[in-house]
Amino acid sequence: MADPRARRGRRPGGRPPRPRPEADAPRRAALDVLVAVRVDDAYTNLVLPSVLRAHGLTGRDAAFTTELVSGTLRRRGTYDAVLAACVDRPLAKVQAKVLDALRLGTHQLLSMRVPAHAALSSTVDLVRSTVGPGAAGFANAVLRRVSEHDLAGWVRRVAPDPTTDPRGFLAVAHSHPRWVVDQLGASLARSPGAPGPDGVADVDAELERLLAADNDPPAVVLVARPGRSVPAELPGEPTGLSPFGVVLAGGDPGEVPAVAEGRAGVQDEGSQLVALALARAVLAAPADGAPRTERWLDLCAGPGGKSALLAALAGTESGAAAGARLLAVERQEHRARLVRRALAGADAALGVVTADGTVPAWDPGTFDRVLVDVPCTGLGALRRRPESRWRRTEGDLAGLLPLQRALLDRALDAVRPGGVVLYSTCSPVLAETADVVAAVLSERGDVDLVDLAPVLPEARDAAGPLPGTLQLWPHRHRTDAMFMALLRRGDG
Repeated sequence: MADPRARRGRRPGGRPPRPRPEADAPRRAALDVLVAVRVDDAYTNLVLPSVLRAHGLTGRDAAFTTELVSGTLRRRGTYDAVLAACVDRPLAKVQAKVLDALRLGTHQLLSMRVPAHAALSSTVDLVRSTVGPGAAGFANAVLRRVSEHDLAGWVRRVAPDPTTDPRGFLAVAHSHPRWVVDQLGASLARSPGAPGPDGVADVDAELERLLAADNDPPAVVLVARPGRSVPAELPGEPTGLSPFGVVLAGGDPGEVPAVAEGRAGVQDEGSQLVALALARAVLAAPADGAPRTERWLDLCAGPGGKSALLAALAGTESGAAAGARLLAVERQEHRARLVRRALAGADAALGVVTADGTVPAWDPGTFDRVLVDVPCTGLGALRRRPESRWRRTEGDLAGLLPLQRALLDRALDAVRPGGVVLYSTCSPVLAETADVVAAVLSERGDVDLVDLAPVLPEARDAAGPLPGTLQLWPHRHRTDAMFMALLRRGDG
């Protein structure tokens, strides 16, 4: 009798089963990143390079994967509304990895120049190779429905009516959680913008421009650290606001010699202006009038970009006080290591301390200038951190406010009378910006708010929600939405 094992694994008629097609490497890499973001709370910009290396992707393939991942994460809210209309069950009931793949396929169908048949077949192959044939059939049926309309057509079908619910429409059309849209709208209403045709600012029209800007991939901006490099040695065009910034012409910034050697770095132009504002601010003379070497403090220093620029400014005549010394403080040890790396070779650095900024390890009045770039929701950096909009909640906002107030209070204690504190956030949300500053000002009689406009004349059209503060915007300045307030401590 024939060995029955010889027929095992064969189809009726003696044909062997078809092997599962392998997903192409760029799409498999993109799925790996989405899974890491969902399962491990990974940040795209941190996990993507290692995934690209693991799959051996460079050049066009790496660029394709980067766009596929970043675009899918930015547009996830819109795509989920589309998928919800194409699936016969709540999206929460769809297997998580299958939903990740469906989002990748939807991005290719609706927002990339990928032929529909290629987007569909490649996504089905991805699901078949990573999940199984049953899930692949489901993905095929769903994506065929997605392909029936273009992006604008789907938005008209799945978004709320813009005439009755304009903010709800914007949330779906531009893929932001509704609470984020409301917070950004409130912030724009308090930050003077260009008036409309009738002389009154149209907040919703500007809000739509802001939300659209959040979905535009940001340029890579380099910073030449004074005394260690100059903008002319960096490849690209000078930025419009920072005298140290260059928009990278293309390629890997790590391959730029000055960046590889630590003499320059990758830093958003808004963050460069934060360091510049602190260095330029005018101090009142010490009470004793004696000359002294200025001491600067970066109270929330990780990951170290602002510290590196401050140290460069402090150590050169480009700074407001040549010869100043900088101490960088970071609570988390892994971030403190990043600060140490960023400050390597900076002569002006006093050192890096791993410590809690709300429990100071120094005497009051020790420093002349203090930067407190507080932990925040990060809603001003959604261009660069597309996953943040889906990770943050209104509950996170409420939990951050006591910490932000405490850090600003301790920063003001750390500075001497006549010295200055720059409070900054990578968020335009009023609760984290104007409200924190106003609350601390109301509680302390020894602090005055200093007008930042003369300090940073480059920051045009950037009036903040409190007189004298500055608020940068992606749609106005092509920077992260950095908020800045400058406070001077008096003798009270």
